[in-house]
Amino acid sequence: MGDYKKKNGTTRVGDALRWLVKQGKEVAPDILNVAGSITGIEQLKDLASKIEGNTQLSETDKQLLLEELRYDMIEMQESTKRWQADMNSDSWLSKNIRPLSLAFLTLTLFIYIILDSSLEVFKISPEWIDLLSSLLLLVYGGYFGARSAEKITKNFKK
Repeated sequence: MGDYKKKNGTTRVGDALRWLVKQGKEVAPDILNVAGSITGIEQLKDLASKIEGNTQLSETDKQLLLEELRYDMIEMQESTKRWQADMNSDSWLSKNIRPLSLAFLTLTLFIYIILDSSLEVFKISPEWIDLLSSLLLLVYGGYFGARSAEKITKNFKK
């Protein structure tokens, strides 16, 4: 199945369903409809019951989908725990450091782009551009991607 990628808004079970369809396997429309509207754990549970009760899927395909679905549920639960821990902290800064860093760097990039495109005398040294792009990649990757990498590592250890 390849690596899990949350950046495009898909879930593992959604990726697995798309993969099965590409393999020419028939998947019930009600399963695809539920999979396309997942916004939380309740929808994942509803999808699990539809997969378990489906007669068109083979046992192997059902197990594949249910395992991917289990990983999606774990990820949602862990994300919720992480955000709750931040919000339960007594420090305002610990609650807001990630979004503040992301917002600051994004705003800095936006300002540089506006100034560079509107003022001929404004020139940014290539070293600053390299530094800013490296920081943005690091912060965006850490903010949105590091959690997925942690999950993959955890699953390999099991």
